[in-house]
Amino acid sequence: MITVQEAFKKFRSRLELNDREQNDASRRQKDIRRVMKDAFSIDRDFLTGSYARHTKTKPLKDVDIFCVLGDSERHYRKESPSVLLADVEKELAKEYGAGNVTQQRRSVCVDFGIRVDEEGGTDDKVMSFDVVPAFDEVEHYEIPDTATTSGWTKTDPEIHAERAVQAQQAYNREWKGLVRMMKSWNREMGKPIKPSFLIEVMALEVLFPPFGGTYSREIQAFFHTLADRISETWPDPAGLGPDVSDRMTPQMCAEARRVLLDSEQRAALAIRQEREGRNGEALKTWRALFGKQFPLS
Repeated sequence: MITVQEAFKKFRSRLELNDREQNDASRRQKDIRRVMKDAFSIDRDFLTGSYARHTKTKPLKDVDIFCVLGDSERHYRKESPSVLLADVEKELAKEYGAGNVTQQRRSVCVDFGIRVDEEGGTDDKVMSFDVVPAFDEVEHYEIPDTATTSGWTKTDPEIHAERAVQAQQAYNREWKGLVRMMKSWNREMGKPIKPSFLIEVMALEVLFPPFGGTYSREIQAFFHTLADRISETWPDPAGLGPDVSDRMTPQMCAEARRVLLDSEQRAALAIRQEREGRNGEALKTWRALFGKQFPLS
């Protein structure tokens, strides 16, 4: 029977993107780029967010594509951000259908109609893209944000990526794997922590290198520290945009803390089961926390 440590390594591998998923994401990106360039002046576009930082979990959805608009589109900066988002939504809907395109706070989501199978897979297909129109402001980007007073938010995904790379190197190249596992837990638990990027931002501070060597102990400690600090304010790592924790109300923080502490106790149970030689029970306890992607064999 597979050991718990081996199961965690297999779980980590399952959460990494494979060639088929990357090829599908690349193809989708090219399709969206074509639609956007036909409708707008686009200086450049690139994949960003957790997909580009390799902290995306599965099933693969909400992949961010930044579309940097050219100077001829700067008239949108004088309008409400919803005007730009509505025009992006309208153009994408012509290609993908109105029922598959949705305007969001900072982006427009394109749903490709891919559904998750009984084993939690998508046949290596990307479920959706978030198209983010952006303006280059030399030292940062500005993107629409309908939840802010100004209507626009400063951001720099390249700084976010640099922080993730630094953390990965400091943590014996295990930091991104642990973040993906915790994001997978968050999805399995009904997303008590929003947005999932908040987990990544907190991990920059609460995962102290080096890696301890045992995944079960690392995850248990991760649960405990997230529960302890979930109510704190967590700013944008780039120091530009609004706090990443601005969606977490006191009620949401209390619920997230409750779920995290419950998960920590279940992690402690799994560790005790493993120590007592009840390996099969330990694997099932971990699967209950992480879902079907966590292997039993």
